[in-house]
Amino acid sequence: MKLVTSARALQEFLDADRAVGKTVGFVPTMGALHAGHLSLVDLAQKNSDVSVVSIFVNPLQFSPGEDFDKYPRSLEADSELLTEHKVDYLFAPSAKDVYPNGTDITQRAGVVGSTFEGASRPGHFDGMLTVVNRLMEIVEPNVVVFGEKDAQQVFMVRKLIGARFKDCQFLEGPTLRESSGLAMSSRNRNLDAEQTKIAEGISQQLLKLKSELETGSTVSEAISAHTEALRSLAQTKLDYLAVIDPQIFRPVDDNYQGAAKIIVAAKVGEVRLIDTMNVTIGKQ
Repeated sequence: MKLVTSARALQEFLDADRAVGKTVGFVPTMGALHAGHLSLVDLAQKNSDVSVVSIFVNPLQFSPGEDFDKYPRSLEADSELLTEHKVDYLFAPSAKDVYPNGTDITQRAGVVGSTFEGASRPGHFDGMLTVVNRLMEIVEPNVVVFGEKDAQQVFMVRKLIGARFKDCQFLEGPTLRESSGLAMSSRNRNLDAEQTKIAEGISQQLLKLKSELETGSTVSEAISAHTEALRSLAQTKLDYLAVIDPQIFRPVDDNYQGAAKIIVAAKVGEVRLIDTMNVTIGKQ
């Protein structure tokens, strides 16, 4: 595996690969890698000849007072994992290399970007889309892979790729979970043992909500009951719990039938966690 810190150097390597007919698969990350990330790498490797993983903690998607400085960084350990996983290139650029012309926002998330995560984290999705756009311009992949856990991010990145990078295939990898059901996340390592148990309780509430929706409970009643249950968890501050139509990313009502997503965000202590689960409502 080659560790590359320069955009120009990476482009030169990839141009050489493309010159001999190789396709490029890309997995953008913020590092602190775990098995969930590696499953995305697997998906990229299965669908391309050359794999690129980027590690860049993007300052533009952190609002003032968020955990940018505390976000876990472990480049040496991440590099070892990716080497073992036979990744071809680890791209670990500086902010200056990603944003050579300054950190102006170049992409806007629109109305969807102002809801849920966007309502709680103003500017987050503008910053996220700006860096994804820039990384896509650098790598020019044939395939790009994102994890489904951040459902709102996936919704908007899919639209960005479809509009601006039409020759790139967008792939969505499933959420990997611990044996307890807790969704794997880089931020999990900031939880102590007690907080980990509490976070596991959030995932368990989602599983119960999913089961209830699939066996006839109304959306409004089920959301109300589980909102109260989540608010009662110790050290937990619930931000939102909703069931959304994945085609438009808006909440569904009690008349909705079909594929939907449960989305949740909550702070356990000072650690912000998100999760999502797919659910089918109504006639099977």
